[in-house]
Amino acid sequence: MKFLLQTFIITGLLSFVACAQDKNPINKEHSYELVVNELINPWGFTFMPNGSMLINEKEGRIINFKDGVKTEIKGAPKVYNRGQGGLLDVKLHPNYEDNGWIYFSYSSTDGEEKGGHTAIMRAKLKNDSLVESELLYKASPNTTKGQHFGSRIVFDDNGYLFFTIGERGNRDENPQDITRDGGKVYRLNDDGSIPNDNPFIDKDNAKTAIYSYGHRNPQGMVIHPETREIWTHEHGPKGGDEINIIKPGLNYGWPVITYGVNYIGTKITDETAKPGMEQPIHYWTPSIAPSGMEFISSDKYKGWENNLLVGSLKFEYLDNCYIKDGQIIKEERLLDGLGRVRSINQGPDGYIYVGIENLGIVKLIKTK
Repeated sequence: MKFLLQTFIITGLLSFVACAQDKNPINKEHSYELVVNELINPWGFTFMPNGSMLINEKEGRIINFKDGVKTEIKGAPKVYNRGQGGLLDVKLHPNYEDNGWIYFSYSSTDGEEKGGHTAIMRAKLKNDSLVESELLYKASPNTTKGQHFGSRIVFDDNGYLFFTIGERGNRDENPQDITRDGGKVYRLNDDGSIPNDNPFIDKDNAKTAIYSYGHRNPQGMVIHPETREIWTHEHGPKGGDEINIIKPGLNYGWPVITYGVNYIGTKITDETAKPGMEQPIHYWTPSIAPSGMEFISSDKYKGWENNLLVGSLKFEYLDNCYIKDGQIIKEERLLDGLGRVRSINQGPDGYIYVGIENLGIVKLIKTK
């Protein structure tokens, strides 16, 4: 009996250590308004010039929301809806009002192998249907694994299209090999062609769309409102979620260096730094499981100007990150316990909108 009691106590202590909780304080000077209800997994959404909202449900549905009405868009791409795969991000072309292009990331079954991999397409919206669809990039080879598809999209000030693809659960081969897709940030021209100054354009057998490599599973990417740099975050294993500033041709280290360990607690590597590999500007231990990312660049949130917002899937809150000299100096919880935060965007009205699984899209309101 004494042995069983000791075993129970030891097991309980180990479980407590293994499930260490995030210690960020809760900020209570805010509230929210539910704008779009009854969504399952609003993986990505964007605002249309006519005041509507285009929403990607991971299962494969595209919803146009306006004036309280949801309309399902026809012609959505066929998705490989498995694990973390499905219909993912959505972004308007910077000159959308002139050319009408909308860009989507999703897991696609195209290819000879079974399973799926991340793809990028563009299309136009006409009469509640996608038309003129064009496949711009399809990673290969397909795999039936359900993890690490990425995938966020941004356009920079020069009109280049950037997107992320996770290493698809193949950490030993994909992220450090520029001849293979996965574990990378990519850059294309808006029509899907390869820019002639991409960093690996002249490397033998390289995937020439690659812009940076050594990533695990980046599910956040945004342009800094002042520096115009590309910021990403990515899932670590157990511990070691990262924020990185992306530069052309650089190696961000996974899995050679990491601040995380395997999910069972064993080491992946003894190294957290190595010459020729970039250090994150911030990392989380324990992991918060980040998804969605946005800077506050409006005047709607006094005291939070230029803060970085990151969603936590694991701990179910919006992480409000205060930045000084390019470093995160303070974090606090917003929307604590509301649900798994999947996507974040600043709307045309300057307010922050947050996609929360099994709830919908809410508007963040600062009360003081």
